[in-house]
Amino acid sequence: MNRLRDQGAIFVEELSEIPTGAPTIFSAHGVSQDVEKEAQTRGLDVYDATCPLVTKVHIQGRRYAKSGRHIVLIGHAGHAEVEGTLGQIDAPVHLVQSEEDVATLPFERDAPIAYITQTTLSVDDTRHVIAALHARFDNVTGPDVSDICYATQNRQQAVRALCREAELLLVVGAQNSSNSNRLREIGAEMGLPSHLVPDAGALDPAWFDGVETIGLTAGASAPDALVDTVIEALRAMGSVTVEHQDGVSEDMEFSLPARLRTPPLRAHVGAK
Repeated sequence: MNRLRDQGAIFVEELSEIPTGAPTIFSAHGVSQDVEKEAQTRGLDVYDATCPLVTKVHIQGRRYAKSGRHIVLIGHAGHAEVEGTLGQIDAPVHLVQSEEDVATLPFERDAPIAYITQTTLSVDDTRHVIAALHARFDNVTGPDVSDICYATQNRQQAVRALCREAELLLVVGAQNSSNSNRLREIGAEMGLPSHLVPDAGALDPAWFDGVETIGLTAGASAPDALVDTVIEALRAMGSVTVEHQDGVSEDMEFSLPARLRTPPLRAHVGAK
């Protein structure tokens, strides 16, 4: 975000902050239908950068609601993606964050239930909540686990393997990032001193006294450039050898919005 700011991008919380005619980008988290309608009413030049996995959740939620099921969203209250999803479904959506929340849902045991999930939660994050839904209700359906962000799940699996080899864990990510915080929590659960750092400037040299092996990972949306600056900062403190851990190869690609794709070159041949 800071790099984009340096290039002239302006980040806003409300559409009212955007001047008329300014190009407008919806973030990967997605936005509510009210925001979409307001942007259309104002005639803003919109580029929708909502992650396709998030859009898929919106479509699933609307389909479940249309079939008459009660919709349960597994996610974190206040998260940008959750706020967008709540505003994309034209029916009541019940947000649950834990097994305890499932117990408070106001439905009879035989009520038709459909759950959807915040994409940046992992299978491990949602498994117990989904099990609680099946334990309490007889008629429950929901999406396949493949709809959860693959980058989130892959990183959590990788961190568990990494923590078996390292003495300390560093997670590069923002303090308000759900999946970054979860990576740090996994390190702590496995008994390692674990720190979430937004960039190299947050490193404390005292953390590394007597430490020979550091595990380094990053949240799903942290750019490689930030990870590289942390490595360089560690090198400034002493000799560092970087070993890349074997893991799942991520080769999924999402296409750009149609308006941003480079048009193909066309050759024009004519008589002289």
